[in-house]
Amino acid sequence: MIFPFFKNTRTKSPIILPKFWMNYAALFLKEEAVDSQSKFIVIDTETTGFDYEKERILCIGAVLLEKSQIAVKDSFEVYLTQDHYNSDSTPIHGILKEEKKEKTAEIEALKSFLTYIGNAPIIAHHTMFDVNMINKALHRQGLPSLKNKLLDTVVLYKKSLLRSPLIEKKDHYSLDELADKFNISKKDRHTALGDAYITALLFLKIIKKLKEKTGQLKFKRLFID
Repeated sequence: MIFPFFKNTRTKSPIILPKFWMNYAALFLKEEAVDSQSKFIVIDTETTGFDYEKERILCIGAVLLEKSQIAVKDSFEVYLTQDHYNSDSTPIHGILKEEKKEKTAEIEALKSFLTYIGNAPIIAHHTMFDVNMINKALHRQGLPSLKNKLLDTVVLYKKSLLRSPLIEKKDHYSLDELADKFNISKKDRHTALGDAYITALLFLKIIKKLKEKTGQLKFKRLFID
């Protein structure tokens, strides 16, 4: 049973959860098997910086992957209204504070995002950064963390590499680096939706490489904590 409240981590007092969260959480009552033909959501966030506590999400972009196909027409993109802005990050994401794009309040953006992702596993590049930023936004709105299973293209790429003393596995692989390695166009790099699309292409190529290496994929072993 899912209770319509949880305890505020700061005050320890119960918080009544909104209906949209309850609808989202109800999707996880029954665990569904995941294979390469399942539905996945590939996400990316553009943010004002890298500090989870201080910085804010500027934009969330996502694309749907189903049956190993990218559903380009079923993409998601939302720009958030800002009460905090760090101009130092503008050269990276190119989003101006006064930019004339339709912007949505944080709570409404999160509501739309949860409706879009449902209970599908989430894929991202360096996933925990995006997920932690989204979770911090959820917590600011009095909501629990995301419940979706998580996949990271960096982790998957490392698993695809052959075990050899001649191959050095790095801790960090940038999206640019792996896009170049797999000959993926970087035309829309550094937009949330563009990076989500690049990550989706990267995921498909890495999964193909993993299948060739192992012969069989078991996603339970690929999810990150």
